[in-house]
Amino acid sequence: MTNETPAPLYLQGRFAPVPEEHTAAELTVRGTLPPDLDGRYLRNGPNPLPGEDRGHWFTGPGMLHGIRLRGGRAEWYRNRWVKTRELEGHPFVRQDGTVDLAATPANTHVIRHADTVLALCEVGLPYWVTPELETVGPYDFGGKLTTAMTAHPKEDPVTGELHLFGTGFAPPYLTYHRVTPEGELLDSRPVDVPGPTMMHDFAITEHHIVWMDLPVVFDHTLAGCGGMPYRWADAYGARIGIMSREHGSTDVRWFDVDPCYVFHVGNAYEDAQGRVVLDAVRYDDAGFRKVWGDIGGPTGAGVPGVANGQVGVREPGHTQAPSVLYRWILDPVAGRVLESQLDDREAEFPTHNETLTGRPNRYLYTVNGDGIAKHDLVRQTGDVHKTPGSRYSGEAVFVPASDGTDEDAGWLMSLVSDDDGAAGELLVLDASDLSVQAVVELPYAVPSGFHGSWLPETGTEADSVSAQQA
Repeated sequence: MTNETPAPLYLQGRFAPVPEEHTAAELTVRGTLPPDLDGRYLRNGPNPLPGEDRGHWFTGPGMLHGIRLRGGRAEWYRNRWVKTRELEGHPFVRQDGTVDLAATPANTHVIRHADTVLALCEVGLPYWVTPELETVGPYDFGGKLTTAMTAHPKEDPVTGELHLFGTGFAPPYLTYHRVTPEGELLDSRPVDVPGPTMMHDFAITEHHIVWMDLPVVFDHTLAGCGGMPYRWADAYGARIGIMSREHGSTDVRWFDVDPCYVFHVGNAYEDAQGRVVLDAVRYDDAGFRKVWGDIGGPTGAGVPGVANGQVGVREPGHTQAPSVLYRWILDPVAGRVLESQLDDREAEFPTHNETLTGRPNRYLYTVNGDGIAKHDLVRQTGDVHKTPGSRYSGEAVFVPASDGTDEDAGWLMSLVSDDDGAAGELLVLDASDLSVQAVVELPYAVPSGFHGSWLPETGTEADSVSAQQA
């Protein structure tokens, strides 16, 4: 018998942090890796230091996991903490009350833009890292970025511009930024919203920015208590807005919607009638409070935790999925919004073929406790690749085939974590039918994490990792 308090869910099982950094070479591959896959799959996620509990899944220091694929081989795997000022012990809020935007966990996403790889976390500056996952330092676009940066910037596949935003705890609560294809931040505009909300994601279309101003708000009374100082607030209201992408525009057309929260957007586009269509994963009040409580956030009275010990997996007898794929159609001419649920499966981490970001798309891919789902938005059907037993698929990143003509011609990449502490895998599926193309066996456990990117080889990056370094 022991009186020790059990570890919170976000430190157990597939979420359990790994205590060390590793490098391994020449990994075992089951199946066949397509020759097209020449590059690196990188994924970010929270990984507290040994013995550390930050009080919330979202707040652990970032750790990158990377796999180098080339010529049908998996040349290496490595994992590295992002060496941020926070990891070095610097506080986010200094003694004089000012904020150190470089003292963040950098734990949410990793992208590449203008040949620069950035580890992202929405409360502060991004961190520049090398393709081998070594930290260079905080990145502020030559001093031009003076706000935090979202973990979900959107690169327009036609213009090559990177669109992003930053939120703050004091006015301006929201600031929009635009970065050129060459990596220069040219355009910053404050956008008027009534308060500091947890705006985690947004969307772009060909001509618009799509904002989601939703009722999960910063609560200063929770700051300094550990975890995340945000809570659901009915009084704040819920609305979605569209803002022109034209230079200098800050006017937003807002549409009130049923109360909800959105962590992650699938895609958005303008239809033939000029309406804006937004697909995303939606939480109602009860769904948000349930999941937020699972991962360490304040939920209010009467909100149960998860009895079966799995974050994001429904309790037995719980009939309503906490998060579902949903669509809003915003009609600026009629001045109304249409809302509809697209699927009754539990869903999170929606992805798509990013060559269609901001344009009409047919397919979205999501994950849940069962595996990876493919949603046909035209036929309104879905298929699932199931992961067995204690294995759980992370976000499925779409990689287009170089000679593909169909939207789903390509592959899905997902890091698979194990609830029993077994070694992880990189799962590669054929996106057209969700069949297994290949599995890369990793030599170490990989905790469940957040978001990643496929970085195809460009010929401009140094690859310093070799078998001798394993």
